Amino acid sequence: MKNKSILVTGADGFIGSHLTEYLVKQGAKVKALSYYNSLNYWGWLEDIDCLNDIEVLTGDVRDPHFCKKITKDAEIIFHLAALIAIPYSYIAPYSYVETNIQGTLNICQAALENNCGRVIHTSTSEVYGTAQYVPIDEKHPLQPQSPYSSSKIGADAIAMSFYHSFKLPLIIARPFNTYGPRQSARAVIPTIITQIASGKKEIKLGEVNPTRDFTYVADTCRGLIALAENIKAVGETVNIGSNYEISIKDTLMLIKTLMNSDVELVMEEKRTRPKQSEVFRLWCDNTKLKSLTDFEPEFSLEAGLAETIEWFKISSNLAKYKVDIYNV
Repeated sequence: MKNKSILVTGADGFIGSHLTEYLVKQGAKVKALSYYNSLNYWGWLEDIDCLNDIEVLTGDVRDPHFCKKITKDAEIIFHLAALIAIPYSYIAPYSYVETNIQGTLNICQAALENNCGRVIHTSTSEVYGTAQYVPIDEKHPLQPQSPYSSSKIGADAIAMSFYHSFKLPLIIARPFNTYGPRQSARAVIPTIITQIASGKKEIKLGEVNPTRDFTYVADTCRGLIALAENIKAVGETVNIGSNYEISIKDTLMLIKTLMNSDVELVMEEKRTRPKQSEVFRLWCDNTKLKSLTDFEPEFSLEAGLAETIEWFKISSNLAKYKVDIYNV
């Protein structure tokens, strides 16, 4: 990555802000796209140590002309800009089509017209739906069980079509459930940690029987960069995960232990997905990533959770989360 001209879309988000930091540490010249707002607020980029070492751009991937402008001279594009909250996708599905599908089309078209060297399009394990077999490899059927997952299936298809149709050097990276500092409160691990850290006596959650393959954000970033550096990955879809499965309930118990908490679990109906929409099992087969890049996760779940808990326990960080509000 050293001296490479790199564009990160969605850099103001959870994974994007961490990826931006990693790229700067490796000597890359980074342009970081933050979703435009009139306050000049740059999301989680406001919290990174290397803010003075990057160029922050503000705009919207839904605008094709803007996308053509920002992709000019980019050697590598990490495309992370997306709407990702599953509950909100039930409320506003059209916005997911606009941002996730149309936005991906705009970035790919712009990258093609500007002869960009490589595009890493970020997918999600949600496209697999409830596992038909485990661990889940890249050949697993895609199942659109939520408007969010369907929009990402569409975005992945648009992205890969540019590789097949126009020879755009593109890779689809498919992270499983990434967690860590700065993750939004709509995700289960921050939901648990913030409630405990705020002194709640009861933890409000939805369905706790589903399993997930939780991957610490540092490992997800390492996986994204490893794919970007590997020519053999071009034209491929590649999972990024830990190859480890744990239920939401057992995750809660582990966090309780790490935080020395005796909170009780309360099931809250509004936090559950519609019956046919719940994804009950996700477990990553990361064999393909290992074979392409020699990637190995560096963080166990316990180690990653410990890092995450320490970050959330800092009062200034916890204050950014509205613990008493269910984040859709």
